[in-house]
Amino acid sequence: MNSKNSKWIIIGVIVLFVFLSFSWFKNTYNTMVTMEEATTATWSQVENVYQRRADLIPNLVNTVKGYASHEQETLEGVIEARSKATSVTIDPTNLDANSMQQFQAAQDGLSSALSRLMVVVERYPDLKANQNFLDLQAQLEGTENRITVERRKFNETVQAYNAFIRLFPKNILANMAGFEKKAYFQAAAEAQKAPEVNF
Repeated sequence: MNSKNSKWIIIGVIVLFVFLSFSWFKNTYNTMVTMEEATTATWSQVENVYQRRADLIPNLVNTVKGYASHEQETLEGVIEARSKATSVTIDPTNLDANSMQQFQAAQDGLSSALSRLMVVVERYPDLKANQNFLDLQAQLEGTENRITVERRKFNETVQAYNAFIRLFPKNILANMAGFEKKAYFQAAAEAQKAPEVNF
């Protein structure tokens, strides 16, 4: 084999290596971008269902107010908790554990206020028979189920993204390009304990 042919073989191997390396980097980077955008989209859907819940609350409070106007403290607590919950927003590009905890704390406060409102409702049989209240309650229950589903989807999307950017050798490119792990939606600490029921 002459030296001219061996030079072309070496050049061909180098060009092939550069092309394959570029293709791997491009495809891996684009996949990371796509997966990061998927986490943003699923987070937006989580916020969407929480917003739906927040939108139902004024109607629910007004319906209860008509029957239980002297329960002002409870009604004001629900309105205040709704205000706090809707004021906490998260930048989807920065889904870290701290911001997720703040968001969850605000939502837990609203859930707690709604639970107190439902306890008040139990004292008013006429209200429990009101069709408008029953419709709102059914919508609220459906929204709570949607919240659970969307949080599960979000965690699945985050898990896939986090695993992808942490696998070797993709983690090297992820670090160079600034892709960071996203935080999961965690259950509240109270959810770890079984509720105490007394009869």
